[in-house]
Amino acid sequence: MAARTATISRKTNETQIEVSINLDCTPGSQSAQVIEISTGIGFLDHMYHALAKHGGMSLTMKCKGDLWIDDHHTADEYCKDSAIALGTAFKQALGEVRGIRRYGTGFAPLDEALSRAVIDICSRPYCVTDLGLKREKIGDLSTEMIPHIFYSFAIASGATLHVDVLRGENDHHRSESAFKALALAIRQAIERTGGDDIPSTKGVL
Repeated sequence: MAARTATISRKTNETQIEVSINLDCTPGSQSAQVIEISTGIGFLDHMYHALAKHGGMSLTMKCKGDLWIDDHHTADEYCKDSAIALGTAFKQALGEVRGIRRYGTGFAPLDEALSRAVIDICSRPYCVTDLGLKREKIGDLSTEMIPHIFYSFAIASGATLHVDVLRGENDHHRSESAFKALALAIRQAIERTGGDDIPSTKGVL
């Protein structure tokens, strides 16, 4: 089977991001899982690491920018741009939507928190999130940016995405369970079926 890999670069006036991804690094595969994340925002690194780990992907992400000039503005751009780069690499690695399950659902608990993510890899990008986060920041990451991360990934990857935190008191746990739920949903959706059909009644996606 063809390798589902991609490497992309995204450069703006404020950020420079390089992403390499391999979608087929689940346990038992022939590819060792490698995860190296460096965004300059510790909690964001942690979330992307969880996404890759539980999604069965290898992921290398390196970001450069001037966080020190204007933490709020540039950190926000980092979050959006990193998610756009990740979504773009994901879409490129996946290639034509053929011979995969297309739909995926993931539930992930983290102590008292429980999240659900549902994804449809359909070339109709849309995103709905209900995370219920209350803190202003988790570490150096503004919690208001977390829905934007999911949105930017969905738009760039061409997927319909719904992420809901069903319960939880701790915003760290709520956020991490949401990323892990997305990871499980992605892992299910991109699973190869063994066929070569386009998973749509229209015959095209």
